[in-house]
Amino acid sequence: MNDRELMSLLDWRRRVAALYAEVRTLRERDPKAAHEIWSTGRNRLFAAHPQSPLHEERRGAFRGLPVADYNPDFAYIAHVDTSSPERAVMGGTEGASFAFVRAGVIDLPIGRLEVYWLDAYGGGLFLPFRDATGGDTTYGGGRYLLDTVKGADLGSASDGALVLDFNFAYHPSCAYSPAWSCPLSPPGNALDVRVDAGEHSLPE
Repeated sequence: MNDRELMSLLDWRRRVAALYAEVRTLRERDPKAAHEIWSTGRNRLFAAHPQSPLHEERRGAFRGLPVADYNPDFAYIAHVDTSSPERAVMGGTEGASFAFVRAGVIDLPIGRLEVYWLDAYGGGLFLPFRDATGGDTTYGGGRYLLDTVKGADLGSASDGALVLDFNFAYHPSCAYSPAWSCPLSPPGNALDVRVDAGEHSLPE
């Protein structure tokens, strides 16, 4: 990656972080409006930013990411049980592997999910998941809900419980292009239910 690409990636990260900061500010009092801002912001980045996961030839025909209407039934606030952390290696695309710490688990009405901490400089909370829409209306490798090292952070309640609003679930970059390598959701984060919320797959 050359200097120009590095600075472009820095700009992408800043824009994503600013977008989520706006979402966190608005979501508690108006989650639908926050969701609209999030969707519009991601569409703008995908359509025009040099670091868009879409190849340039696809951007001309891009008309927006398919995103389900906001559904409050998929919005939760929950505490993480951090009583048994352990190191974990998560598989990725193209045979890649990524080192994480399994920081804890969260019990939700739709199932149990493991929460990870990136085991690298700076760290970051990471929550990938798969559900019954995988391979149908969403990417088979799963979606991400939180990836705080890259700015995707929905915040916490005053008591430390995490905001877990699946209306903001999104696909990793590798779902759009094999040029990107990313961790895939591990078996422990497979939900049996359909999470018909958040981002869905682009038509081929």
